[in-house]
Amino acid sequence: MMGPNGRDVYIVGVGTTPFGELWEVSLRELITDAGLAAVNDAGIRGPMIDAMYVASASAGRLLGQQHLGVLALDEAGLASEHIPATQVEAGDASGAAALRTAALAVASGQHDIVVAGGVEKMTDVLEGDQTMALASSADMEWEGFAGATLPGLYAMMARAHMMEHGTTRGQLAQVAVKNHKHGAKNPSAAYPFETSKEAVMGSPAVADPLCMFDCASPVDGAAAVVLADEATARDLNGPMVRIAAASQASDVLALHRRESITTFASTRHAAHAAFDVAGVGTEDVDVMEVHDVYTIAELMGLESLGVFKPGEAATATEKGRTSYGGDVVVNPSGGLKARGHALGATGLAQAAEVVWQLRGEAEDRQVEGARLGLTHAVAGTGGTSIVHVLEAVEGGGS
Repeated sequence: MMGPNGRDVYIVGVGTTPFGELWEVSLRELITDAGLAAVNDAGIRGPMIDAMYVASASAGRLLGQQHLGVLALDEAGLASEHIPATQVEAGDASGAAALRTAALAVASGQHDIVVAGGVEKMTDVLEGDQTMALASSADMEWEGFAGATLPGLYAMMARAHMMEHGTTRGQLAQVAVKNHKHGAKNPSAAYPFETSKEAVMGSPAVADPLCMFDCASPVDGAAAVVLADEATARDLNGPMVRIAAASQASDVLALHRRESITTFASTRHAAHAAFDVAGVGTEDVDVMEVHDVYTIAELMGLESLGVFKPGEAATATEKGRTSYGGDVVVNPSGGLKARGHALGATGLAQAAEVVWQLRGEAEDRQVEGARLGLTHAVAGTGGTSIVHVLEAVEGGGS
């Protein structure tokens, strides 16, 4: 259940665009393509939609375009239906926030079919503008004003993790190696190629100890998910994935005000609440999409989720415990690192990947026997974390 008094909520359709440098495709085309793919996957018609939530973190800053909910609605030809359409923003976690907001709308009984979409267009601007857009999800007054960028902040977190837990530069690189190996099998990924630990460590320095190949690249892309209550989902007679939990938590924005910068406190709280609602634990999860905007972020995310104890994720990754044949498959899509990071779309692309895994439709990336999945989204350096637990449904149609 989504809550003690809420209805069960099901994902009945998903769709994504390719991620990458999509210079020939506009923002409105991207969100429309993803939305249509999800609606077609759900087997519904546009007028059946009761509400829409659209996520973006940078469109207002980089493109001067806000009011994206109505933009997406209009592009889909649904403006004449006059349904509510709302833009959602939560930094890098915007897509996950749109999904959670849409799920709560269905769980409350207010709506029966809701679309959550996310889009970002980030390659048409100068690199400095991208950097400032990313930094705006941290504390611009205390950190950005002093010249701190997001990679600079994560570099401090990585250095602290290395000092506190003995994490090595090679172990950080192994996160990128693993995710690119997974992403090489994802046809929608922006960077579908394998790499080596030596290549990651030898790539140009960004902010010590992080190099270029430790960092996820901002890209263009869109993703969408269609949600429905149980009665509506069963009437559609298609594959169903239940949202067993959708939890969000916050932390202070600036690093200097945190008790620890080697963990995501917001993730710990969100994960605890999600697992409590879903009635499961990390040991029950078969597949995870974990926020890996930098290699250190995946390690901290796994430890904050409770998959590994503090300081143990690096060694676990090095030993293959986060890949196929290990304890749990982490980022079979390639994660933000190989798929690319289209901020507003990322959380929804994570959900789409887990849905495909639970429906047995992930092709060469398929995690055998996947029945329970998790998505983990982080905004900035951890000011917001959102965790969804998704469950395969038996007899949900075909």
